[in-house]
Amino acid sequence: MKNTALTNVHIALGAKMVPFAGFNMPVQYSGINDEHETVRTGVGMFDVSHMGEFILKGEKALDLIQKVSSNDASKLYDGKVQYGYLPNEDGGIVDDFLTYKIDDTTYLLVVNASNIEKDWNWISKFNTEGVEMKDISDETSLFAIQGPKAADALQQLTDIELAPMEYYTFQKGVFAGVENVLVSATGYTGAGGFEIYVANEHAEQVWNAIMEAGKAYGIKPIGLGARDTLRLEMGFCLYGNDIDDTTSPLAAGLGWVTKFTKDFVNSENLKAEKEQGVSQKLVGFEMIDRGIPRHDYEIVDAEGNKIGRVTSGTQSPSLKKSIGLGYVDTAFAKEGTEIFVSIRNTPIKAVVKKPPFVK
Repeated sequence: MKNTALTNVHIALGAKMVPFAGFNMPVQYSGINDEHETVRTGVGMFDVSHMGEFILKGEKALDLIQKVSSNDASKLYDGKVQYGYLPNEDGGIVDDFLTYKIDDTTYLLVVNASNIEKDWNWISKFNTEGVEMKDISDETSLFAIQGPKAADALQQLTDIELAPMEYYTFQKGVFAGVENVLVSATGYTGAGGFEIYVANEHAEQVWNAIMEAGKAYGIKPIGLGARDTLRLEMGFCLYGNDIDDTTSPLAAGLGWVTKFTKDFVNSENLKAEKEQGVSQKLVGFEMIDRGIPRHDYEIVDAEGNKIGRVTSGTQSPSLKKSIGLGYVDTAFAKEGTEIFVSIRNTPIKAVVKKPPFVK
């Protein structure tokens, strides 16, 4: 099991550590509900250094990205970030990822921790034009500082103007006395905030500086447990739960990042699927009756016929009710449709609701 550069810091802070995607990661410190509330109303910091980072460099770097990505990276400008996915050749998804355009010949790809090796091998397979690829995952730390007070808490540490930074953009500069730090505003919580990419050797210095600067704003370290409840309240997909090698990106609602203006891996088949229409759709739902939906629980209709399955579910700390995501037959995908989650063989009533659950 791998450690991040800050594993010992988390243990010293009293974090409950668990194995996640091959890493020893903090799942909670003060408790999931408390940490969740901290991010929604104040500011919290996640160590997400388990994520993967690849640099693609060269005249043909954009061509390679265009081949493997569902989205159109030609639309990117320097300092812009784009969300997309890597389609496989069987109609599923290798991974979802972010593309950062540094300049015309240099791109940073940020991938999920559990897929680092798989993604590297997949992209390499299509690298027929000699694009220089470098996996910097093991030498890079990544912190996500999230919440409405994030900009105020961090501004004293950098000359980069944080508050005006647009969603899905980034800048490089000096941060907490460290040069060449990449600061972005993508977010996976819906609470606003920033990501800090820094070399491992400076990770502890930067973490400590953020915790010190954030003291006046009530900053707390936040674990992966609250990260999951926060992203689920927004209806954001988690790879391995809501999307995977077998799920259709169109059924998963990723048509908005599937650009048929170019040829990419499996684009012809996906285009045909779009024209034909999908048989199932990923929907959000709220439980009407008591019960917590869990991954892979069956979703049934009023007669008890199976119509789908739960992919993610939790008790929402903000709403004080259970919410979930799941695939259902298209006939049941309309907002307001009554469905039932089979919990211990008992159908528990729910209603389809379009995310985000928390506005």
